Amino acid sequence: MTADYRILEPGDIPGYLRERGMFDGNPFADSDIEVHEVSDGNLNRVFIATPRDGRSLAVKQALPWVRVAGPSWPMSPTRATAEARAYRRVAAVAPETIPVVHDYDAENYALTMENLSDLRVLRTVLNEGGGFGGASTAVGIFVARLAFATSDFGMSSAERKALIAESVNPELCKITEDLILAEPYVGHEHNHWHESVADLAAAYRDDRELRTEIADLRHTFMAGAQSLVHGDLHTGSIMTGDRDGTEVVRIFDPEFSFVGPVGFDLGLYWGNVIVAETRARILDGPADHTHEIARTWQAFESEFRALWPTRLDTFFDDAYLDRFLTRVWTDALGYAGAEIIRRIVGFAHLSDLDSLPDPGPATRRALLIGRELVIHRADLPDPRAVRKLIDQY
Repeated sequence: MTADYRILEPGDIPGYLRERGMFDGNPFADSDIEVHEVSDGNLNRVFIATPRDGRSLAVKQALPWVRVAGPSWPMSPTRATAEARAYRRVAAVAPETIPVVHDYDAENYALTMENLSDLRVLRTVLNEGGGFGGASTAVGIFVARLAFATSDFGMSSAERKALIAESVNPELCKITEDLILAEPYVGHEHNHWHESVADLAAAYRDDRELRTEIADLRHTFMAGAQSLVHGDLHTGSIMTGDRDGTEVVRIFDPEFSFVGPVGFDLGLYWGNVIVAETRARILDGPADHTHEIARTWQAFESEFRALWPTRLDTFFDDAYLDRFLTRVWTDALGYAGAEIIRRIVGFAHLSDLDSLPDPGPATRRALLIGRELVIHRADLPDPRAVRKLIDQY
């Protein structure tokens, strides 16, 4: 943490933005800038500043602790540097998928960026009965372009080593290793669940086959430095909406980013897709949300194959590309299952299920699907096989 680090309050924002050059040339006073806090996530504070006759901006600051817990749960604010770095990388290859970032203040761990308040969080849209729109295609493109550009296919060996070194994110990686890939399978104080799945929660803790497969996914997460990944890509980190008659999708909050397995981002997203499908099925009957897995994969695979001829190291031939994509697909299914399980018996649950009048049936169905994806990920060759599996429950 830098010596000059200061925690911003709403009243500080107008002057702070002027310091950062955001309102250069504008004659209005600081009192003409309306500021309100919209902090919603667990970790950071977010402010919206709307000046008179000017563009609205968002300021996101990483605190030196978990926002919802306060100083009792300290956490390094350097996660904001990881987020800014990820945005820079994505802006170079897929700028249409992320918010515009105007400034990163490394001393105060604060990002100033496009205000997305006119858009809506995808999870909220889905919970209200809406659809995915183009979100899955955007996710596939985002992951493919970022993965290729920051992999051994798109970077020289020296550049890759530098990227891996600068992208080390031990504190947030440890959170993922524990919350997603360990704690749900042991007796831990973070774990809790709906009473209807208490038997499955206990069974999964005693399930040696499941634990071994989770251990495999955990080790791949820890050691599989394939490309820069978002690290927390789910339906709550995507915003959608309409601007001037054009659909807009923005992927945000990549503060968990590090160099890891490509399939991790796809898997987290798919786990949330499946939970959304389970909710929709309970409320409305058969839902078509599982088509989103196919849409994401088609966009990812098509984009990655289109980039393949530009690879720097042609020793990797087309046959290896097929093998690599198969590995990404298999990893993604495993991480999807792990994400479902942790969202039901682990620390951070989902409003998709918890807001149902009776969460029991949907929660149980999703938890059973999660285990099957982890255990049988290598036996599911394509989206059609995954859809068949899901339809069995």
